Amino acid sequence: MNKKLLALVSLACVLPAQVKVNEAELERIKSEEMEHSQAMHTLHMLTDRFGPRLTGSPNFEAAANWVVKQMKDWGFQNAHLEPWDFGHVGWLNMRASGYMMTPIHGDLTFRVLSWTPSTQGTVNASAVEVEVPHGPPAPPPAEGAPARGGAGPQFLQPTRAEFDAGIAGLGAKVKGKIVLAGKAAVVPVNFTPAPLRRGEGDARGGFGGRGGRGAAPTPDPNRMTAAQVAEAFDQFLVASGALLRINDAAMDHGLIRAFQNRTYDLAKAVPTVVMRNDDYGRIERLLADGEDVKLEFNIVNETYPNGKTSYDVVGEIPGSDKADEIVMLGGHLDSWHSATGATDNAIGSTMMLEAARLIKALGMKPRRTIRVALWSGEEEGLLGSAAYVKQHFGTAEEPKPEWAKLDCYFNIDSGTGRVRGASVFGPPEAATILSGVMARYKDWSMGTATATTSRATGGTDSTNFNAAGLPGIGLQQDPIEYGSFTWHTQLDTYERIVPEDVKQAATEIAAMIWTVANLDEMIPRLPKDQMPAPAVPRGGR
Repeated sequence: MNKKLLALVSLACVLPAQVKVNEAELERIKSEEMEHSQAMHTLHMLTDRFGPRLTGSPNFEAAANWVVKQMKDWGFQNAHLEPWDFGHVGWLNMRASGYMMTPIHGDLTFRVLSWTPSTQGTVNASAVEVEVPHGPPAPPPAEGAPARGGAGPQFLQPTRAEFDAGIAGLGAKVKGKIVLAGKAAVVPVNFTPAPLRRGEGDARGGFGGRGGRGAAPTPDPNRMTAAQVAEAFDQFLVASGALLRINDAAMDHGLIRAFQNRTYDLAKAVPTVVMRNDDYGRIERLLADGEDVKLEFNIVNETYPNGKTSYDVVGEIPGSDKADEIVMLGGHLDSWHSATGATDNAIGSTMMLEAARLIKALGMKPRRTIRVALWSGEEEGLLGSAAYVKQHFGTAEEPKPEWAKLDCYFNIDSGTGRVRGASVFGPPEAATILSGVMARYKDWSMGTATATTSRATGGTDSTNFNAAGLPGIGLQQDPIEYGSFTWHTQLDTYERIVPEDVKQAATEIAAMIWTVANLDEMIPRLPKDQMPAPAVPRGGR
């Protein structure tokens, strides 16, 4: 008996009895991926050709249609778009430029906040800095609480009276001006950068493996929420005739994360940019010297009424004797707009498409139907997957017929890193089954699965399945540069992908999908008497 065969026999001995792993089939999957991978071409199309893929934008719809065509070309069945009501116009920035004109000329580095209006041509005006109203100092954070970005005094949100007092008399100051909203963050040098890989046995990854964010802190009903403060301050700037708002990115190394005007109503905001901390701080210091800092901006944005309807992308590999039972895998296809959305989450979508493609390309016939689903609206609040779960499955309390037929849903959404572990909603037995398959890839540092009973949503799309009482599986990955550099920033591009990690991840996912799709029984679920109550919905980000 050669050493390789002995190793395979030894591995089979330690797998749970209910997991039947066909080593020859898994070797075929690995060989196909290592020798004929299409993953980087798929990534190239989703990023270079169609990125960024903001929900509701023509870019996203073009990417979704390309995926449908690609699924059909690969031989998937029932490849189609599933519409859902986003309810907001689509939006894209077409061009944007910004300069300091006095006391010295220089380029400014920024990104436009989505769902904000264009400037009226080129605007040139003096800058002023205005503090956004706040409440009293906040209690210090718990020791060891994670943080990323600038430091500075932290305050509670204001009451309405505190807010109104804070903006009283400021209308004349901001009229016709370009407004810096708040003091520049002090961003210290980071002497303990995050590791790119996890240690041996450490399966923790990025956001993709979380089982939900848990209970939200009890809000103070006397204080405004952060979203209410942002909306009220925008309304003040609009009413006062401010020309443009600048937010501090508050991150090191020039990183910028630009999200959205949360009202999605362009009439309720002035043109708004998020500027790198370095430029923001420079302007603030010059203003403190008494200089008249004049800035120039030209921003052109477009809106798309058809974006009110968005789409999830779905395709299948039909099953055989258990075809009415479904094993799902997916991730979100949409992205933010600061870059081309490579690590978040074009590469996750790519990994899932590639995993299913491997099975189809090899002519393998699963017992259960394998369904790939790529979501939109994830960045705006897990919206596309929530609509899909509601339409197809319902909840444990009010199930639809398909609820009983979903075996499980695999999700990935944490960047380019190889898969290191998984979290599954269900009893410990569900994690044991997954761990049995994952054990085969210990040489690729794959860890084990853990069970969660949290039905809270947040972080990524698998939690919408958890919330419905279904076995959502969040795959965990090596962080690489995800949380530290690429997540939602202007560095989230094709160049930040590690091809070998992608190939390993696609192989591992295909092996898990294939094995689960062919088990005699579905992944164990929590029985009715052990099902936790639905979580109370959280507020905004």
